[in-house]
Amino acid sequence: MNNNNNMVCDLETGICGEVGGEEMEMIDFNQQDKTINLYYVTDPICSHCWAIEPTLRRFVTQYGHHFHFHTVMGGLLEKWHDGPIDPANGIYKPADVAGHWREVGEHSRMPIDGSLMIDNPVQSSYPPSRVFKVIQKNMNDNIASEYLRRAREALFVFNQNISDRSVMVEIVNKLGLDGEAIVNETEQSIGQQLLSEDFELVRNLGVRGFPTIVMVNKENKGVKIVGGRPLASYVDGLKQVLNMKELQPKPQPSLSTLLEKEKLLFSKEIEGMYDVEKSDVSSFIEKELSSDQYELKKILGESYITASK
Repeated sequence: MNNNNNMVCDLETGICGEVGGEEMEMIDFNQQDKTINLYYVTDPICSHCWAIEPTLRRFVTQYGHHFHFHTVMGGLLEKWHDGPIDPANGIYKPADVAGHWREVGEHSRMPIDGSLMIDNPVQSSYPPSRVFKVIQKNMNDNIASEYLRRAREALFVFNQNISDRSVMVEIVNKLGLDGEAIVNETEQSIGQQLLSEDFELVRNLGVRGFPTIVMVNKENKGVKIVGGRPLASYVDGLKQVLNMKELQPKPQPSLSTLLEKEKLLFSKEIEGMYDVEKSDVSSFIEKELSSDQYELKKILGESYITASK
């Protein structure tokens, strides 16, 4: 028999159900007005964008109720040519990227293999960027962002050439979409048109490097934060554009909820979201998840978990 507590009525308060709280209270059902536009200027092959994913995810998770989040493609590499691509960082040819990527991976602990850029280099970041834009147009920002995450995992960790047509189709198919149809659409004029619109926005925002976050308020004033920064920097920037001294973060989701959403999490991402020391990550996972919820794996010296199928 199912007990229904709502059938229990209190003679003193006149309440059928749970007793407690004030007799009369004001409640607000209005959603908080998001007055801030946040533009995240990035690129699928930007190694530092991969490196800041743990920090950016926590920032959006806990403070995203204050802003509209827009991912903007910046166009990091149109194509390789005989001249220098990034002479300041010693980048003249694809093989020069490999060592730089490995250094970023070791420093950030978001693993990067990098040998792909020697053996089978990405020739342009425009094709995967166009896929992002077409998914964004046809579906929504959330699915486009999931595609971007899967593409970066494929490139940096699993050493796949995400500018290759077959790889792009496979990544999109794994999202439950028609990869062939979407990649076909990116090869039409609409694909480059959508990308060019992002490039124009990047110019208007005055952005020249990635990652860059620009937060703009309703008075069209804001802050620009260039490069990977700690969480406090993004929170301080948000306080400035909101003209608020303090911001109340939302609580972090449970690890179970986060893994269900993200599908794959590296140790660094768990550490960053839950303020857990690297040495305590394994015990934290065991405490938060049942053994049938996840698989623990290791690659490039870093542990990660995937959601069980």
